[in-house]
Amino acid sequence: MSDADRSDAELVAAAIAGDAAAFEQLLRRHYDRIHGLAWQLTGTRADADDIAQDVCCTLVERIGSFRGDAKFTTWLCRIVFNACRDQRRRRRSFLGLTERLAVLAGLSPPPDGRDLHDTMWVRSAVAKLKPAYRDVVILVAGQQLSHGEAAEILGVAEATIAWRLHQARRMLGVGEGV
Repeated sequence: MSDADRSDAELVAAAIAGDAAAFEQLLRRHYDRIHGLAWQLTGTRADADDIAQDVCCTLVERIGSFRGDAKFTTWLCRIVFNACRDQRRRRRSFLGLTERLAVLAGLSPPPDGRDLHDTMWVRSAVAKLKPAYRDVVILVAGQQLSHGEAAEILGVAEATIAWRLHQARRMLGVGEGV
């Protein structure tokens, strides 16, 4: 069986045992997710490139700490999320989301009639949310994670995710699309 045919669990076990090819296959399989989440959380390709590179290097050291309590992708998203949060703390600025968030979140156009997919409005609206709400919107709407996966990444209860999404919808003036 080739590495491409192996499950994440099999590849992780092999990578932990020192199989460089299995580790490489994990990175190839999940690099787009790493980069995509970083891009959504930072708002810039350059920052996403830097974070993706940092996460890949971090994984070399941290793969051995994966216990299998969650899906590998959830664990990986948590690492990416934390790397982005650390960068955001250092910079204290948030640059926005991609147009995809507007579609996934079902955001309504603002009262002045601007286009539904006006990404500047989306960025502005989401960027104004408190970090706790913004992070939930990004993980659930932007990354299409389940409430349980987002809860695990953020270290909160699943009910907290649902409440924060409800509050974010209310603050953004949108329906139940998120």
